Amino acid sequence: MDLVVGRVAKSHGVRGEVVVDIRTDDPETRFAVGTVLRGRMPKGAGDREFTVTAARHHAGRLLLSLAEVTDRGAADGLRGVLFLIDSSEAQPSDDPDEFYDHELEGVPVSTVDGVSVGVVESVLHLPGGELLSVRTEDRREVLVPFVRQIVPTVTREQIVIDPPDGLLDEAQ
Repeated sequence: MDLVVGRVAKSHGVRGEVVVDIRTDDPETRFAVGTVLRGRMPKGAGDREFTVTAARHHAGRLLLSLAEVTDRGAADGLRGVLFLIDSSEAQPSDDPDEFYDHELEGVPVSTVDGVSVGVVESVLHLPGGELLSVRTEDRREVLVPFVRQIVPTVTREQIVIDPPDGLLDEAQ
């Protein structure tokens, strides 16, 4: 299974640097100089390999230089590329409050009252925050904001939610 460790947000400058949204807890290792990254190209264009030649932080963001990208035009073409690793390369966290997305997929979800809701299908990372995509027992998708007020309990075996009124309604 693939895990996303970063996403190209945009190009930076004229020499082909790219701005990367980090999605890993270990960016110094994942984006170290000399690392070969597997990039999933947008629009189903397959995977490509990229070699990191420089990495630096600028204005709170990660900037990468890649051997295969030498100008702004090539960097612009990478917008939306996902940098991936195989899940077997990721070590489980010792922190009980940290999870990889794939560790939550398939985990049963119930309400604080013990009512079964369904199972986590995926974790969605959006600019405004994260959502749990939960497949209900009647095959509907419910998007649950992944915040402590709504999702007070998360383990690799069970997720408990305290849904606000209307979140689980069929009409949505």
